[in-house]
Amino acid sequence: MSFLRRRSAATPAGPDFDVLAMDPGDWPGNLGAGLLPAPDGTCQGVFLRYDLFGGRGPAMIIGNLPEGSPARDLEEGQIPFEVAQLLLALENDEPVVVVDTEDVPVMQGDNLLIVRKIKLSESRISCVQFDRSDQVLVTIASWDRPITDDLYALLKPLPAELFQQG
Repeated sequence: MSFLRRRSAATPAGPDFDVLAMDPGDWPGNLGAGLLPAPDGTCQGVFLRYDLFGGRGPAMIIGNLPEGSPARDLEEGQIPFEVAQLLLALENDEPVVVVDTEDVPVMQGDNLLIVRKIKLSESRISCVQFDRSDQVLVTIASWDRPITDDLYALLKPLPAELFQQG
């Protein structure tokens, strides 16, 4: 998949990797984006928050974490950062843990994608992860909506201009 590569252009204004998500024009609600900075100023992750609930919290968060991002280092049973952000945005402070994981093969065009489905103690959250060829971990956390194979077809790289400041 060509969009699963690291960008080769000189220093972009935002992350130095392609951000894989749904195009904001394809989503009927509000979109918010956040960068996870490292102390040295590099981008350690990008999170896109898709809100269908009219300002009452997101329906979905998609995270892109490059290799070496501290948000990827999880202890046994700890929920992914994106799930924690989803719960925080929804003001849900009940404890949630990972109950089980399952690797599932998904055909994406002519490519095979191994998707890790994460089962959580909060059944209203759907969560999946997959590694891109450039070692960026993509996590999708959805509230009260199942994640189906059709969603992967909607994912595409977002333009670097989306993350420029000013």
